[in-house]
Parts: sequence; C-alpha cells; structure tokens
Amino acid sequence: MSVAPDALAIRVAEVQAKLAVLRECLGKTGAAAIRLRGIDWFAWVTAGGSSAVLHCAETGVAEVLVTQDEAVILTDEIELARLREEEIPAGFSFHASPWAQVELRERYVLGLAGDAIVLSDRPHNGEQPLPNALRLRRLVLGEAEQMRYRALGREAAEAMSEVLRTARPDWTEYQLAGAGAHALWRRGIHPALVLAAGERRLPLYHHPVPTHEPIGKRAMLVFCARRHGLYANLTRFVSFGAAPEEQAALMEVEATGLSAVEPGKSLSAVYHAFDAAYKHVDRAEALNEHHQGGITGYLAREIVATPSTATGLETGMAFAFNPSFAGIKIEDTFLLGPQGLDNLTYDPQWPASSVHGRQRPLWLEVT
Repeated sequence: MSVAPDALAIRVAEVQAKLAVLRECLGKTGAAAIRLRGIDWFAWVTAGGSSAVLHCAETGVAEVLVTQDEAVILTDEIELARLREEEIPAGFSFHASPWAQVELRERYVLGLAGDAIVLSDRPHNGEQPLPNALRLRRLVLGEAEQMRYRALGREAAEAMSEVLRTARPDWTEYQLAGAGAHALWRRGIHPALVLAAGERRLPLYHHPVPTHEPIGKRAMLVFCARRHGLYANLTRFVSFGAAPEEQAALMEVEATGLSAVEPGKSLSAVYHAFDAAYKHVDRAEALNEHHQGGITGYLAREIVATPSTATGLETGMAFAFNPSFAGIKIEDTFLLGPQGLDNLTYDPQWPASSVHGRQRPLWLEVT
C-alpha cells in the first residue's frame, strides 16, 4: 500500500508496540514462538498489512512468526516481492520458500522453535492456542488503528449513500450489490460482504444473498467493508414511496441496547438490554430470529453478544449491533471513546432522526 512518510513512521511504531505485546506473552507463557496465520491477526501485527488474495478465506498467502529475537513474514516466492514492497512496514524479516515445497517453511519454524511450545491463532500439529488475554488485547484499538477505522467508516458510509441515491426500482439485487461493491473498491475498500434484498425477499431472509430479482418498491443494502484489516459494518434502506412505520420502534430497541455499552459492563449486559427492549415493544420473539451483533474490529464480528458473554467492555473497543424485525434492521459501527459511543459510519448527508440524543439513519424515501 502507498502511504505518506509520517503515516509509515506511525505504522512502524505501532508494529514495534505490538511485537512487544507478543514477546511479553512469550515471556509469560514460556513459549518459544507465536505463529499468526489468519488474515485478521496478520493485519493486526503488521499495522494494517494484508495477506489476503482470496478474500473469502480466513488465512492468507503469508504468516507471521514471532520469537524473542525475530519477527518473520513466512510466505512463498510468488508473494515475496509484492508483500515486501506494498504491504509490510519495517520491523520484519522475510522467509520465502518455493511454492511446491511447503515443508521447507515447517522446517524453518522448527529451526527457530525447536521442540518448545508454539502458540497460534489457528493451531496445527501440536501448537497451542493463543492465551485469552492476548485475544482480548486485540479488541482494544490503539490511536493509529482508530484513525484508520474512522477513515474507513466515513468512506464506507459515503459509498453506501452514493449507491442508494442512484438505485432504481427496476434494478436487480445483483445490480444493487454490484454497484455497492464497485463503490467500495473505488475507495480501496474490500467488499468482504455485500447483501441486497428487494421488496419481495426483504421480509423473508435476514441474510439475503443477492439474486436476479428486481428490487421493486424498497431495498436493503448491507456492507461488511474491510480495509487495513478492519471492518466497517452498516445497513441502509431505500424506499420508493413511504418508509414503514416500524422503524421508529426498532430505533427505540437499538437505543436501549446502545445505552448499555459502557466501560466496565459486560457484553451480556448489552444482550439483556436488547432482550428487555424487544419485550417493551411487544416483539420479544425478534431477539431469537437474528443475532444482535457485538464487538467488531479485525473480524466482522469478533464476539457476538449472548446471554452469557462475560467479555468486559473497554474504551477503545468497536461495536456493530444489528437489532431487527422481519424486513427491517438498523446497523452502524461505533467506537467506544471517553465520551461514549462515536458512530464511525455516520454520513451527515444521509437522512437521520435524533433518538435519545443520537443521530440514527432513516430510510431514504425516493418519491
């Protein structure tokens, strides 16, 4: 990726801080190495680098191996030059093996770790899982990560607004989703998920993979938009005529859940707040029809809220909740800061209504 000198220096400093976290983990556990295979962990430790080529895969074309003395990008000779020149900041060395001799990579790891413990996000062959404390550490985003997230959220929201303002009733769901993916790619954002549903399918499915059907009188567009490894998740609707009245009740449900997001509380407390809110509007069954979202960041959903999710909430965590009724939902990506929740995917040009002091998106009504 092309970055300005100041931004590159910030990434290098971020990498060094994260390598220090990993080495502290090695010291506490007595492990010899940490091996990070996932696209999510790769982006985290490289301060926004990408190992993704096949974007629907969990693991990419490179890994990171960290010991007390080394931080090595493990890849093959196909990917080496591009990763070195476009993705990886200073702080790492490289080990590239021939693509047809994957055993050489394993031999290299064995040479560094010997018979000692190797920790991994996706353990194989006797490796052990990462400690929970390290997994939780990733959820608390640093200043540089938050800066990248704010830019991503703003641009993902702009892409969403751009597409829905141009949508027409005779568009197919494929056309709507394709326009959404195009708007994201033009901004350098990976369309990790794009869902689209028109008038007929909207009330039927919570995860409507787009089809050839025309959207008709109303449509939903959903993004899980990824850049620098981070996910901006948002949902918007367009209506060619009046929007449904139910959106006001759903906004109240969401407001109750969002009000429970405070440092020191648990993620399960947010779930129970949603539970109470659905009951208050006489839609208790809606809670079981779809998950409510949860903590986001380097996965579209790092942890989904459940009745027993004890994960404590901290300043610096990101959240994407999606309370819903049949055919309608509401979703944005928020960062928990010192002053409370900050909506990263807010577009001031999109129609909105103030709900308990927070601007929330309305349906775009096209007449």
